[in-house]
Formats: sequence, C-alpha cells, structure tokens
Amino acid sequence: MKLFIDSNHLSPYAMSAFVALREKSIPFDVVPIDLQGNEHSGPLYAGVSTTLRVPTLGHDQFTLSESSAICEYLEEIHPATPIYPANVRDRAKAREIQAWLRSDLMPIRMERSTEVVFLKRTPAQLSSVARIAAEKLFKASEQLLSAGHATLFEQWCIADTDLALMLNRLVMAGDQVPERLAQYARTQWQRRSVQEWVNMQRAIQ
Repeated sequence: MKLFIDSNHLSPYAMSAFVALREKSIPFDVVPIDLQGNEHSGPLYAGVSTTLRVPTLGHDQFTLSESSAICEYLEEIHPATPIYPANVRDRAKAREIQAWLRSDLMPIRMERSTEVVFLKRTPAQLSSVARIAAEKLFKASEQLLSAGHATLFEQWCIADTDLALMLNRLVMAGDQVPERLAQYARTQWQRRSVQEWVNMQRAIQ
C-alpha cells in the first residue's frame, strides 16, 4: 500500500488515514506530495487522485481519496483490528462525528490551523465568530463524552483521534477549553500512532 500525504505533514486528514493504517499494523509506504509547490495539480498526481487531494491511498491498482472513505475501506479489508466501534449505532455515530468535524467549525479551522498544533505557532485571539464555533464544539464534545470515559465509546476509535485534533487546535493555542475536554485531548495525543505523526520532521514555514 501507498499513502500519499502532504510533504509538511500538516493535513489533519492525512493524519487520520496514517493513524488508521498504523493502528491496523498494515505495512505501507508514505509518498510525500508538495502542496506548496502545486505538485498535487500536476498530471502525474492526476493519475493517482481524481480529486487531486491528499490523503490518497494506493492499493494495488485501486486508489481512494478522502480520509473518512480511506478509514472505512481499511476497516472493510482489514477487520481484525477495528478502528470503528462494533455496535452498529456507535459505528454510525463515529462516522457522524468524522463527517461533522470535516464539514463544520470552519472558523476554528481557519483561525487555529494545524500549524498551531504541529509547528507550535502562536495565533491571534479568537474572533467572536470562532468563539461561537468553539462553544459549539465544547457543547457537542461534552454530550459525546460520557463522564469518566477516556474515549468516545467503550474502546478507542478513529473518531477519537479526529476529535482530539480539533480540540487540540484550541488547547495548544492556549485558548480556554473545559478541563475535561482538554484532558481528553491530551490523553488521546499520547497514543503511539498519533505520536508517530506528531513527531515527524517538518520544514519551518
């Protein structure tokens, strides 16, 4: 297998696919794509990804983009080590969380980019719009995380990594985050597969 990712290792979606592969102990090669150099728009990458996006998974002659689709595909072909809950409703809820984090909360994603998380950037204060989005994130996360639980469901799943990253955009920026959610994000961040991504070498931009 090959996983095509951004060469600076800043994409939260590439991270999600990377963690999924590591959690399943699937051997794969990383293929870095220079997004700043517009490599993803070139003719060679067009033959790999129809959407011209990262991450993209290459498996034999099959290619697949979009991180949540990659995670679900990996779950189908390597079910022995699950990255989604066994319960059908919990599994659907995990996919809902992934879809929500990818489609909503844009003010947070804009004002707290992953450079804050992976390059230790110090951002400006949150705008009023971003603070509203943050409160929405906190309220939803409080509802999703049962009291005293370290994971969304009975066992870790890939949605935990995605939610922890969204929360850590704020935690690592020094924004006020409810302690229970901050502790959840810090705990999830110590997972070996996550730490492998976090500790990748990145060019200073």
